[in-house]
Order: sequence, then C-alpha cells, then structure tokens
Amino acid sequence: MKLVDLRSDTVTRPTAAMRAAMAAAELGDDVFGDDPSVNALQDDLAARLGFEAALFMASGTQSNLCGLMSHCGRGDEYIVGQLAHTYRYEGGGAAVLGSIQPQPIAHAPDGTLPLDEIKAAIKPDDPHFARTRLLALENTLGGKVMPLDYLEAATALARQHGLATHLDGARLFNAAVAGTPAGGDHFAAARAITRHFDSVSVCFSKGLGAPVGSVLCGSPQLIERARRHRKMLGGGMRQAGLLAAAAHHALNHHVSRLADDHARAARLAQGIAGLPGLTVDAPQTNIVFADVVPERAAGLLEHLLSHGVATTGLYRLRFVTHLDVDDEGIERAIRAIRSHFVGA
Repeated sequence: MKLVDLRSDTVTRPTAAMRAAMAAAELGDDVFGDDPSVNALQDDLAARLGFEAALFMASGTQSNLCGLMSHCGRGDEYIVGQLAHTYRYEGGGAAVLGSIQPQPIAHAPDGTLPLDEIKAAIKPDDPHFARTRLLALENTLGGKVMPLDYLEAATALARQHGLATHLDGARLFNAAVAGTPAGGDHFAAARAITRHFDSVSVCFSKGLGAPVGSVLCGSPQLIERARRHRKMLGGGMRQAGLLAAAAHHALNHHVSRLADDHARAARLAQGIAGLPGLTVDAPQTNIVFADVVPERAAGLLEHLLSHGVATTGLYRLRFVTHLDVDDEGIERAIRAIRSHFVGA
C-alpha cells in the first residue's frame, strides 16, 4: 500500500523531470561564485520577485537566520509573531548565533500581528532597551494568507519608525497562487507581496517539491552581508548547482500546480467536516488543521497509519497536501479518518 504522507509538504520526492534537470546541471564552485546553475537560479528568482540580488541557501532556517543577521547586529531586536517559524521553530538561532533579541507578539485570529501591538513593541532610543531594528512577518502562516492591505500597513508602520522588514516566505507561492484568479500571473501576485519587504526568504523544498534549498532575496548590500553569514554558518556549498537545478526546475514547473494542492486540501476538509469529536478549520491553501476531543484522540495516529495515512499531531491534527498526494490519496485519507470516528 502506497503511503499517503500528509505530515508535511517537505516529504516530496523529486520528479523524474527534476532528476533529469539535476543530472544535466552545469556546475562550478559556488563559494567562488562561479556555479552557473546557482547563479541562474539566484538571478531568475530575484528578477521575478522584484529584487536586485539573491543567495541560495541549504534551508529555510539558514536563509531566515542569514537574513536576520544581515539586518541586525548584536544587541539589536526584531519584532516577530509568537507562532512565527523564525521565533518558534528555528532553534532560537537568531538569539543563540546572532545575539539578536526577539520581541514576540501574539497573533490575531487571522494570523496577523495587530498594528497597535507592533507600534507598542518598538523601543525608544534608550540604553536600557535593545535597539528595535526589524519587523519579521510570515506568509503563509499556518496555511493562512496574509492580506495585502495588512502587509502594506504593517511594513509602512515599520518604515515610519526606521525599521527594516523581512518576510519568511517559505510558502510564498502558496500565498500567491491562492490570491491569483484562474489564469492569472502567479509571479505578479508574488511581487505584490514581496514589494513591501526589504528581504524575502523563499523555500523550494516544501510545496515546490525540490529536495533541498531556499533563496534569500534582497539588495546587493544585504546579500553580500548574508554571504558572509552563510559561510560562517557552514552553508558555503561547492557544486551546489545540482541542488539549484532542482529548485530552478520547481520554479519553472511547479508553481501553478500548487492550486491542485489547495483544491485537495479543501476536499479533505470537506470530507471530514462534521465528524463527532472533530472540528475542522477551512483551509486557505494546502494545510488543514483539525481539533480532536481528548476522548477520541487515543490511537488515532496509529489507526491512520494502519490504513496507509501518515499525519502529525494529537489533539490538533495537521494534514499537508503536496505533489506526491493525488485525488485517490485524499479519498483514502478521508475514509481512514471517518472510519476512526464513525466506523467503516
């Protein structure tokens, strides 16, 4: 039985076409800056997102950390959401390795950071306080798309107070595709998001289906600082074009198909809605969350796995659709979930 793996969109395997692109990649030494496949990816993504420069990284965590360290020095502070990946799920790297103090803020129900809370968190220029230097946002956040008018207002507020802005855009293209009408330009939609930020980190090993890699975009000056930080963090890979070719293939061939993942997430949510003991959040992109009452949680993950369906969570389940899950897999997942709550 083929596993329907809904744990994350990071579990995807390279497609045959992506493997062919990797095998055909022209290579050099990226630390010397002469890997043509890496350079092509960096130049292409920067241009498509409206930036002057970009830098290929081993992971989204590394890309975000290099971005934060390029904006902030020792003793500086960045404002961030309590549930943001850079704060909650990246090992405290900004504080541990960058000596950057996070100032977390609670999210509103829609995932945004309230503007009055951002303003209140900005410290005065006083030696008693860390120096507030940066506002870091995330889009999507837990599968939720941040509204464009909110991004404009939040980043305008940051600029009014002399702050730089960084976007963790690990799933930027999910947000762009969700906000694009049928037949629209997904890259134009992405630029409508990224134009508000001084730097953006984009991940290729999630919904875009590459095996490894993220790219940090920004000004030439910021990217030069990031290149130094990347080297210090052990991210100076040599013939990295093998990996960059996979990411470039994903950029050219896997963006539009994210709409399929969104449709399958909606089908999954619809198929399990209303089950006794299960409350499902309507997904905006490719992530479905469901809350389980404690008395129905026992044995649930094991039951699903015995039916060939993998997911994560206990009382709050997370199902993530991706290019390795097809329509039949979604229907099998629905049947497996329903059988736990209402029987076969």
